[in-house]
Order: sequence, then C-alpha cells, then structure tokens
Amino acid sequence: MHVEAQRPAGPPASAPRAGESVYALLADGGTVEIRAAEQDDAEAVRQMHAALSPGNLYLRFFSLSPHSAQREAQRVCRAPDARHGALLAWLDGRLAGVASYELAGDARTAEIAFAVPDDLHHRGIGTLLLEHLVSLARRRGLTAFTATTLAENAAMLRVFSDAGLPVRRSVDGGEVQLTFPLPGDDSDLALETYLDAVASRESRAGVASLQHLLRPRSVAVIGAGRDRSSVGRAILHNIVAGGFGGLVYAVNLHAHRIEGVPCAASVADLPEVPELAVIAVPAAAVARVAADCGTAGVRALIVITSGLGTAGADLLAICRRHGMRLVGPNCLGIMVPGTGLNATFAAHPAAPGAAGLAVQSGGVGIALLEQLSRLGVGVSSFASIGDKYDVSSNDLLTWWEQDEATRLAVLYVESFGNPRKFARTARRVGRRMPVLTVIGGRSSAGQSAAASHTAAAATPLVTQEALFGQAGIIATRSLGELIDAAALLACQPLPAGPRVAVLSNAGGAGVLAADAAQDSGLTMAGLSPDTRRRLRALLPAGAAVGGPIDTTAAVTSPAFQTALEIVAADDGVDAVLALAVPTALGDLTAAISAAATGKPVLAVLLDQSESARLLPRATSDDRLPAYAYPEAAARALGHAARYRAWRDRPGSRVPALSGVRTPDARQLTAAFLSASPAGGWLPASQVAELLACYEIPLAATVRVASEEEALQAAARLGGRIVLKAEAAGLIHKSEAGAVKLDLATPEEIAGGYRDLAARFGRDLRRVLVQPMLASGVETLVGVVQEPVFGPLVVFGLGGVSTDVLGDRSARLAPLTRADAGDMIADLRAAPLLLGHRGARAADTGALADILLRVSRLADDLPEVAELDLNPVIARPDGACAVDARVRLSATEHRDPFLRRLR
Repeated sequence: MHVEAQRPAGPPASAPRAGESVYALLADGGTVEIRAAEQDDAEAVRQMHAALSPGNLYLRFFSLSPHSAQREAQRVCRAPDARHGALLAWLDGRLAGVASYELAGDARTAEIAFAVPDDLHHRGIGTLLLEHLVSLARRRGLTAFTATTLAENAAMLRVFSDAGLPVRRSVDGGEVQLTFPLPGDDSDLALETYLDAVASRESRAGVASLQHLLRPRSVAVIGAGRDRSSVGRAILHNIVAGGFGGLVYAVNLHAHRIEGVPCAASVADLPEVPELAVIAVPAAAVARVAADCGTAGVRALIVITSGLGTAGADLLAICRRHGMRLVGPNCLGIMVPGTGLNATFAAHPAAPGAAGLAVQSGGVGIALLEQLSRLGVGVSSFASIGDKYDVSSNDLLTWWEQDEATRLAVLYVESFGNPRKFARTARRVGRRMPVLTVIGGRSSAGQSAAASHTAAAATPLVTQEALFGQAGIIATRSLGELIDAAALLACQPLPAGPRVAVLSNAGGAGVLAADAAQDSGLTMAGLSPDTRRRLRALLPAGAAVGGPIDTTAAVTSPAFQTALEIVAADDGVDAVLALAVPTALGDLTAAISAAATGKPVLAVLLDQSESARLLPRATSDDRLPAYAYPEAAARALGHAARYRAWRDRPGSRVPALSGVRTPDARQLTAAFLSASPAGGWLPASQVAELLACYEIPLAATVRVASEEEALQAAARLGGRIVLKAEAAGLIHKSEAGAVKLDLATPEEIAGGYRDLAARFGRDLRRVLVQPMLASGVETLVGVVQEPVFGPLVVFGLGGVSTDVLGDRSARLAPLTRADAGDMIADLRAAPLLLGHRGARAADTGALADILLRVSRLADDLPEVAELDLNPVIARPDGACAVDARVRLSATEHRDPFLRRLR
C-alpha cells in the first residue's frame, strides 16, 4: 500500500527526536508505546515484516519478494533527516506496527506505508499510527495524504474510511486511489469532524481500559496488615463489608487469613490473577510490588501510598510497560456503591445513586461522599485520583458518559494535565448531564509582579473560570454551594430561563429572596394580570401579588399550595422560590411538597437545620430541594439557569479569518528566537509587522531619533499627534511619564520631544510619533500564555483605568464568535460600549474581530508569551490599537488532541 502527502513550499521541520515515546490506548483498552524509529530497531523491523503472512506481505508491498523485509528495515531505520519519518508501535515488548513516510521529487509529496502483524489486526494499531502521522504531518505543514492500495486490502481501506478525514476515491483496475485533505486550523470544519472521530475512538478505548478498575471481577489488597488500624486492613474490611460480589484476596507475608479473606505471600502466589490490585505498602516497596503485579497480569492498580518522590516515575513506567491503568498514588481509593465495591479507607460507604464523583483531595472526597449520601442523591462511582499519574477527570467523565447510572458529574480538580482535551470532553459530557466543580487555588499571589497588564489579570481564578465557563461546567466557590446546586440538579428539571417568582408567607424573607435572586443573575418574573387576579381572590386580605408575592402569615396550607400552582403555571415564570416559616396556623412544608407545578420549585424553610435536603413529593417519586436560606436557593437556581442557557445556545465555531499570514508570522518569531534564544520583548517595528500578519489594526506609527525628525513625521501624519518614548526596560509608558498627548503646534511637538529626551537620557532609543485618535472608549486586549492552560485572551477597560478598575473578562483560545461577544458583554462597563445615556455605541463588531484575530495569533504562535494592546480605542466607526507590546519565549509545539496517555 502506497500513500502520498502533498506539502506546501517551505523548509521542512526536523524529524522527531530519537528516544521520544508516548503511550496510548488501543481499541480493547490495551496500552501501546509509539516512538520514532531508530537505527537499532532495524532487526526488529526486518523480523516483523519477514513474519507477515504471504497475503499480508503482498498487500503491503504489491509483491512477494524475499528481499522486501530487509529493504524495508533499512529504509525505515536509517538515520533521521528532514525528508524521512518513521513511527513504531510496541506492545508488551513486541513490535506491533510500523508507519513511515518519505518526501520525494520536489519535496511536495511523500509516500507513506503501514504494516501490522497478522495476529494484531482489529486492535486499532493502524488507526492509532495514522492519527500520530496526521499530527506529525500537520505540524510539518503537510496539507493532504493520498493513498494507492489494492481493492482487496479491506483492513487498510477500513482504517482510512473510519479515520474521520474527508476522502475522495477513484478506482483504476484493482487499485483504489484515495486523497485525504488534512484539516487546517481551528476554523476548519474538517478539523472539528476529525477531532470528533478521534475523541470517539479515545472514549471507547478509555472505557474498555477502565472496566478492570471500575467493574473488576476480582480484587487483591496488597499491604493488608493484621493491625486493624492499618490503611490496607481498613480497605480490605470495607471491600468485604460492602458486599463486593467478586473474588477478594489479600497479600501478606505473615498471615493466612485476614477479614475472612485468604492471604498469599505475593501476587504470584494467589490462586488466580486479580483484575484490580490495591497497593498500600511503604513507599520504598511500591515500585517492586507494582512490577510483580504487572508480571502476573494485573490490569489495574490503585496506589494508596504517598511520598514516592523519584520512585513515582518508576511506578508510572511499570504501569505503562505492562498496560495497567493506575489510580493515584496518594489517594483514598475508589468506590462503586452499586456493586458493593468500596476500595477506600473512608469511614462510611456512600449510598448508591446518580452522582459520579472524582476528586484529587481525599478529604474533600470524604466530605462530598457524606453530603451526597445524606441528601439522597447518592453516588454512581467515586475515584480519589490523588497525584493523578494516570487516571484523570477526563477518564471519569468518559466513563460516566456511557455507564447509564450517572446523571450528574461532580469534580474537584486541583491541576490539569491537558486543559484543552479536558474542556472538549467536559463540553461533550455537559450536553448530556450537568458537570459541577468547586474552584480551588483562587489566590492571585505572585501575579502582582507581572510584566504586563494582561499577565497581571491572568490570576488562577480568571484562568479556571475561563476554562469552566467555555466548557459549560457549573463552577462554584465552595463545597456548600456545590452541594446546594447538586441538590437542585439531581431532582428538578432545568429552568427554561432566568425568570423566577418568589412566593412567601413572610414578607421580609421574600424581599431577601428577591435580592438574592438578582445577585445570582436571575430576574423577577412579571406575572400576568390573570395570575394576579386569581391570587387576589385566593389569598388573605393584605397579600401582595406583584413580586415578590407575600401571602401573609395568615395563609392556610391549601391556599398556599394553590397559589404556588397558579404562579408556576404563569407563562412568564421559569421557576419558583417558595419560602415558608412555621406559624401557629400550620407548617407549609407539606403544601410545597404537594404542589403540582411541572417547573422547578425550590423550597426555602427558614426553620430547617440542614443547609440543604430533599423533600419527598406527595404526588410523584420526584423530590424537591429545600434550603435553609434564600441565598443558597437563589445561587443554586442561578447555576441551573446559566447551565440551561449554555446547553441551549447553538454551537458556535471558531471562524475563518481573512488576510491571515501564519507562515510569515512564524518566520518572524522564529528569527527573533534564533537570535535571542532566551526570548524577550519584540522591537516595536516587529510588533507592528507581527500584528499586520493577522490584520490587527494598529495606529500609524513613525519612529524618530531627533526633534527635527519628530516635526517632519508630525507634518506627514497631520492633525494632533502623540509622542511616546521607546526606552530600555520601559513597559508601562503612561506610569513612567513616557507619553505626550494631544500635541498640535510645532512648538508643542518640539517641547514634548525635548521633555522625553531629558527624562530618559541615554536610555532613549526612539520616539514614536502617532496621530491623536478621536475620542472613544479605551479598552485592553491581551494574551498571556498560561503554562498549563495555553493562551488566555483578556479583554477589559484600558488606558489608565486598566489596573485601577480591574474590569476584565477572559477566555481561553481559540475563541468562537460567541466567546468574543460574551467577553464584551461580560464587562461591568459594557454600557459604555453599547451607547450609555444617549452616546453613540462603539463598533463592538470591530472589537470582536480584534479579539478573534488576537486569539488566532496566540493559538498559532505559542511562543507569544505575552501580548498587550492597550489602549484599543473603540469608536462608532471602528476600533484600533494605539500601543502594542509582545514578549516571545521559546516553547515546544504540542498537539493537545493527540491520543496519548500521560
């Protein structure tokens, strides 16, 4: 089988470095290693090809030459160069697949070849190698694959047809010719289609690999001591006491039975190989025990032990080599209440239920297990992922998406290995069920010394909020707030919108609830005249039927129930907060529970001791969330309304942008970093050139070195002008007195130049001369490359207001048009841009276009560590950056969507 790839003109990228390798999951959940071929691999490559069946050999080479295997080994394993690349797949120490390409002729085409041993077909090895070749090809600028294969090569044709790439076919005799355009940037619809196909394969493989962890048929606890106070003993006790239906074993050198479970001296001595092993031994012994498990054939590990230090790398390498999935180390364990599996040392088992739960902190996990069980929401499966060497929140989200038991996903994640893949996974899962989290690490410590306004704005809180908001994750600020939201989402329908009615038998409590609703982004529902008429006829004299509705304390239980049903039936109401305080006339709790509404109803029982609980409904099997305080109920409802709005919003794609010259931009940044490997701030002239590559508007600028040149430049520009000093180490010009505004006459211009020359002396490099732009709203557009999350785009008020008011919004690149619009609308000062008090509105479309172009620049160029456009003047007739700074830093390009394990 022969495949060609078309490549645009330009210098080819270097081949992958020797020795690099990644691990990925196969279709059946097995683990395969993929790395670049090396010269020492030649004999293994020869032997693999020589062992192919005659049929497989013929499909690969179109002949049965006895020399094919030797020639192929020499070709694949020769010294790497820019015209050649080869990838090998290794499974359990055996060469399981080869993929390679050769540039040919005018360096615009490449021939690609695949081979997989006969007995390893149908495990997804060829497909996985193709994905890695696609990633390599896109990184090196290839734009298409073409393939010529025999019509009878059904296996290879299936690999291509299932890849998710667009394909054009033609048949010539017994040969099939195929062309696969490779997806371009994030605006290319083909990329979205391809990534969906990759994600689907990754999901199926991930679920297959987690079967041994979350649905094991046998479990062994290694380190289960005779001492009842030991962690291993506690875990073994919980497994036995939980009623786990599979086989249970213990490994202990000094005991024959513990907790009624037979013991063996080692994993190898057990009567059968357990699917899952829980390791609770001293840190120094963990790697050895893990290796014993891998050799025996264990498929999944939970490592409770903490403090592994440098031995952690050995543990992960052992798991990868033997294809074992790993939870931990430094974790509480896992729990699947529905099957009785409680492989944790928690004091109490969780009740079975609807919430999937993944945490990094064992203590937080225990608290959430207790609260979800107390509420009656219950837990479908729980994993304390600890130091997260392998199994992560991505894996658990994928599992919950298909397990048919989970209706609510709850996360507490302190770190992100691959935020873009996490966001994509969470966004997909969030379309099916709510995903909740509590934001940790919100401190902005260390940000005050940032070199630019944008970097100063990129606090951990801002970055996490951007990630969660774009992924549709319900992000809360505390565990209590998370539990409150979970109580609503687990048992009530989502509100159709933000319009809430407040119904109370205590006027003051109703006012507090109305205030809380507004604080939570909800709006008070306007009741129809007919609804108000019916309420007046029903309720006692003195009742208020506007908003909030005060039934008075004299209301009877039946009247309160009927009033609740009348209000909920109003077309202008999306949800109801029903507040009640007990009086001598009766307790309204039963009335609230009995009401038939069809819309979300949240009870607020001001005499309630628990912060939140679920009330049984009198007329159905549903339950009703009841809160002790109106603020908690309003926050929960606000989260539900925003989640519904996110889920209902039509999908928005990253748009294609005209005039983008990415190759020129990459050439500019590469040249700068070649001359300055440590990175640094781009000279102003190169900043302008870089922005021009993305058609980001920048005010006309003339750089001068004398008073006379300044006068000449001002004359050419015409009108009022601005002078700005360009000096060594100068970042924030306004604060340093480096800006002279609104200069009109030659005398003012000359005087301004002399002032700057006197202030900065020998440090003055140039003076920038710009036209004084017409009045508008000063905004800031910036980017900071966050080491883990990638490029964060920041928008806010600019100029001297930037740091004083701190009015900003942020999103992670790449931005969609909806993201750009949301960033503008999110500002507290948005009315200034939309035409405040009769002023003409700014051109927000032009602002959104700048945000999209800056996002594209940041996504294309990860070496852009910081970018500041401040101010960007937004006027009715457009938007334009007045000042710009860009800092570059050497970085490694990495495909965030390539299928690989950590």
